[in-house]
Amino acid sequence: MMDVQALRTVRRALHQIPEPGFQEHQTQAYILDFLAKLPQDHLRISTWETGVIVRIQGTDARFRVAYRADMDGLPITEETDYPFSSQHPGMMHACGHDVHMTIALGLVAHFAAKPPLDDLVVLFQPAEEGPGGALPMMQSEAFLQVKPDAMFALHVQPELPVGQIGIKPGILFANTSELFIDLTGRGGHAAYPHRANDMIVAGAHLITALQSIVSRNVDPLDAAVITVGRLEAGSKQNIIAEKARIEGTIRALSAATMTQMKSRIEAVVQGIEAMFACQATIDYGANYHQVWNEARLTEGFMSFVADNRLAEVIRVDAAMTGEDFGYFLQAYPGFLFWLGADSPYGLHHAKLTPDEGCIETALNVLTAYFRKAAYRDALVSMRST
Repeated sequence: MMDVQALRTVRRALHQIPEPGFQEHQTQAYILDFLAKLPQDHLRISTWETGVIVRIQGTDARFRVAYRADMDGLPITEETDYPFSSQHPGMMHACGHDVHMTIALGLVAHFAAKPPLDDLVVLFQPAEEGPGGALPMMQSEAFLQVKPDAMFALHVQPELPVGQIGIKPGILFANTSELFIDLTGRGGHAAYPHRANDMIVAGAHLITALQSIVSRNVDPLDAAVITVGRLEAGSKQNIIAEKARIEGTIRALSAATMTQMKSRIEAVVQGIEAMFACQATIDYGANYHQVWNEARLTEGFMSFVADNRLAEVIRVDAAMTGEDFGYFLQAYPGFLFWLGADSPYGLHHAKLTPDEGCIETALNVLTAYFRKAAYRDALVSMRST
């Protein structure tokens, strides 16, 4: 394993170059340069879009397993006061993807020198934050050439201390969808409201109506969220707005509930159109499938980590967070776990400062898990049923 300080240097270099989804050119170049300096005897390196795929040939390959790290940053202006803060104005690694990539590079470095038993594919996936890189990557020829038997990933969790990992079998992250609604009416002078068709008023009614969908349509024992995070309308205090745009997110632990909420949103929007004699369009943007952890692999991993005292394992509740890794888990058995990163500020916050000690915890867990092929019994069991 690379020494801790070298890995921290890698993380800090990546932290300075956050890029939007499918624009991670500088990040990809950094990863490829890092990989080129490793022993190449057991490595097969390819690219897809701005992502990178590394296949490490095993010494006794019965299975092929894959580990994924996401690459993109967020459109957030950093406020951490790091001496290695983002060099890209208005962009920040505010979701820990710099840490995720560092862990993945540490894995490749470790196994390039000491190959695992089974083939290990390490994926550097672009565009997790949007528009969603997992599904097109999974469907690409580059990925299908290294198609795995199982998939694994992690995500930093600022609310957990370093040395702790959180996981559960079954659903861990929600089904999610973006929500964009555009309203168009008729603008005019504020002194003559009867000659106009005010989209600020229409938008206000719509936002209020949307809040009734979860409270009056979703089973109280289920879990769902509709959040409006942005309203854009108007240009001046004495001009009636002709257009309004509402931006938000929909989240549900059940795929059926997600479908139900979208149906109700469409009905509510139709009502607003009739009430305010306006036109409305709905765009659901990026949709992410739930993260569902396969029970046998997950329980086996939890026991392995606990029995070998690699980290403290806690069984967590499902979260309303979204992750496009769910598409991989829809097609391949596997799991994602939370990695304790102990930051006073949460994910997507301009002051997120994950404790870099989490990198060592993750590599201790993952190198042992892959080296001992601790997933084999579960995969054999799956093949036989």
